Amino acid sequence: MPDTSIVFDGVEHSFGDRRVLRGIDLNLTQRRIGIVGANGSGKSTLARMINGLILPDSGTVTVNGRDVRKNKRQVRRDVGFIFSDPDRQIIMPTVVEDIELSLSRSVKDKAVRHTKALQVLTDFGLDGHADQPAHQLSGGQKQLLALASVMVLGPSILVADEPTTMLDLRNTLMLRDVFAGLDEQLIVLSHDLDILTDYDRILVIDDGQVVADDEPAAALSFYRKSMSR
Repeated sequence: MPDTSIVFDGVEHSFGDRRVLRGIDLNLTQRRIGIVGANGSGKSTLARMINGLILPDSGTVTVNGRDVRKNKRQVRRDVGFIFSDPDRQIIMPTVVEDIELSLSRSVKDKAVRHTKALQVLTDFGLDGHADQPAHQLSGGQKQLLALASVMVLGPSILVADEPTTMLDLRNTLMLRDVFAGLDEQLIVLSHDLDILTDYDRILVIDDGQVVADDEPAAALSFYRKSMSR
């Protein structure tokens, strides 16, 4: 994959009178980055700015050199986003139809689209469920389907906001392994610190600010200590 870059320059954001991000300056180039912080710390707001789901009140966010505010459509092609609840992203009745929907803009021929969708399902270990109603999948399978429907669009960056929240240990470990195999830049927000221990960089967010930015051992140790005070 080509080199990617996400830059926050003087980013501030408030919801009403509550300031949720303050003075964020970041240059995110590492392949795997984890973001941790308590509920309400601002980390989800920060993540949603990477693909323009939320825009800063002041400052700029650029992705691969493009200002997100001015290039929202192109940035959303570059940045895939998955949520903690895959049911928010699974739209179609069957598994293969959900992938075909993602492909509908880029692949106009129905037969070609179906063939490509089946290949994507094979890549993500879901080929045996192609015609199954999506709502019948397990939690881990649903998260894989949500991931597959995003990755089939060819983003260079994937942002995952608490992707293991609804998963048991088996499926959490499975998703961790799938993430490890991705070539794309990966940014994961998680309360499950164990899945982040081999990442390249960890950001700790508290009260809307980056209070630690380091390799995993140091940053996660800082975060654990801060949570025990």
